[in-house]
Amino acid sequence: MSAAPVAAASALRKPLHWALLGLGAALALLLSVALGIAIGETALSPSLVLQVLANKLFGANYAIDPISQGIVWNYRLPRALVAASCGAGLAVAGVILQSMLRNALAEPYLLGISAGASTGAVLVSVVGIGAGAISMTVGAFFGALCAFALVALLAHAAGSGGLRNGGQIVLAGIAGSQLFNALTSLIITKSGSAEQARGIMFWLLGSLSGVRWPDTVLTACIAITGLLLCLLHTRALDAFTFGSESAAALGVPVRRVQLVLLLVAALMTAVMVSIVGAIGFVGLVIPHAARMLVGVRHRRLVPASAMMGAIFLIAADVLSRTLIRGQVLPIGVITALVGAPVFACILLRSQRRQR
Repeated sequence: MSAAPVAAASALRKPLHWALLGLGAALALLLSVALGIAIGETALSPSLVLQVLANKLFGANYAIDPISQGIVWNYRLPRALVAASCGAGLAVAGVILQSMLRNALAEPYLLGISAGASTGAVLVSVVGIGAGAISMTVGAFFGALCAFALVALLAHAAGSGGLRNGGQIVLAGIAGSQLFNALTSLIITKSGSAEQARGIMFWLLGSLSGVRWPDTVLTACIAITGLLLCLLHTRALDAFTFGSESAAALGVPVRRVQLVLLLVAALMTAVMVSIVGAIGFVGLVIPHAARMLVGVRHRRLVPASAMMGAIFLIAADVLSRTLIRGQVLPIGVITALVGAPVFACILLRSQRRQR
């Protein structure tokens, strides 16, 4: 066979390959949501779950007791959908930060953005800043912006030259994260009752226990909006992996794109933190896993990270409910158990490359 037909056949196989991969990912996400609904503290048969969904979605008329129907429709389904939205949002935020800062360790949790969002949310909920006019989500957003601004200023003062030195930014982020975590603990200790403090500390470790349908709508809207904005800037993200000077040389409006994408990452992180607490390592682990699967081009990396983040956090939530019988673990414990070894591996690999 000549070279031309072989090249044409190869060109046809590539779209089919990516279409099949996308279809497989969509099916895996649906299966994850189904498992998130079916598995939990109370045993429910798959047929009962399907009957509840048929009643609610298609107006079927199966006779089901209200308690079982409430568990499936008002508790487990919103929980699975919020987990999917948060996982997707945090993973996309990680992709943005790793590309903009050119650092494999950059993610909202390590850069202190999650800690700043937690402080903002706690100031609104515990101290009552805003006198009810400001929601926890708005407080978390301002906290996230303050945290990132502080980290950028600290890195700049250390001589990193703004966002150009990703290593300095990560070190400054770790310091900022510790500072905001300390502030959050101080606020809770001084302002909350012992029972309130216990509940907030559990929430800060990551909890999906209290989510309901309005949280599902909010997190889904923010995750989808952030994903679409990120998809609109995939070529700019490709250019930023070679540095902001290279991006400018390629015609990317550096300042505007940096501002838009960093605001997108801060907003997604703040909203997710205000709903489920500071869940770490999703933005670190998932982009690296997605790169191994689809490569480094952001046109494929962004949707793949969103899909894998959604599946990962649903699986982590299921594990948090089933790992210890009769007890629900904070979901941040599960993500940290996975993320900490991956963090160590990335750090060691980076050190070897620098030698």
